[in-house]
Order: sequence, then C-alpha cells, then structure tokens
Amino acid sequence: MSERARPEFRDAYRWFLPITTRWMDNDVFGHVNNVQYYSFIDTTVCSYLIETGLFHPTTGGLMAVVAESGCSYFSSVAYPDALTGALRIDRLGTSSVRYGVGIFREGEAQSSAGGFFTHVYLDRTTGKPAPLSNALRMALEPLII
Repeated sequence: MSERARPEFRDAYRWFLPITTRWMDNDVFGHVNNVQYYSFIDTTVCSYLIETGLFHPTTGGLMAVVAESGCSYFSSVAYPDALTGALRIDRLGTSSVRYGVGIFREGEAQSSAGGFFTHVYLDRTTGKPAPLSNALRMALEPLII
C-alpha cells in the first residue's frame, strides 16, 4: 500500500495560474465539490500549454489525451476563495507527460489539494502516439523538478 500524499509547498512547482472559484463550484456541504478540482487541474495544464503558443487543442499535428489522473485533498476550499493552480512536470517521456498540479488557497503556503494528470500526445491524423516536438519539449523542460 502506498503512502498517503501530503500537502506541498509552492516551491515544489514552477508555474502558477490564478483560479477564480464560482458559486456553482460549492456543493451542498458548503465547500468546492471534489469534481471541480479536476477542472482546476485540467485548466492549469492546458493554460500553460496554450500560453506557450506551441500547442493548440484543436489544431496542429498533435493532440493530447488524458491517460491517467488523480487528486488528493488536504483542506477544504469554498467560494469565494481565490486559488492558484501550480504546475510542474513529474515525468517527461517521448510521447507522454505527467504533470503535477497543486491547488493553493490565496495566501497559504501549503496546497489544499494535489493532483496529477498524464497526457499522451497523439498524431491528430492517425490517432497513434507521437513524439513531442523539440519546441514543446523545450517549453516543458523548465517545469521539471
């Protein structure tokens, strides 16, 4: 049995994205529902990829599909909390990338949640795994811890 994940500090990540919570993110228990964290993780990863200008989700030679994801929850957040999605690369393969993402409440040093997201990059025409371009690889390397 693996050891339970623990909150991490901001310095365990390399890139940061402000995330605004919404009223609809809260559930009947008065906190952000667990499913919303997956949206925060996806938004953090895809925002970085799009910001590089080297990857577009609907055009270009490569597309990315999620092969695996997970999330551990450490402390509750609720609307109207201001959050930060924090990103790093846990593993950079030939045609896949495992991203580590922390979700931080504004002003807090430790993550409220921590997740991972593995993208496999596919050739848009064939649907088969394809190597990352050198330019995309270079844009991802600074995020490796």
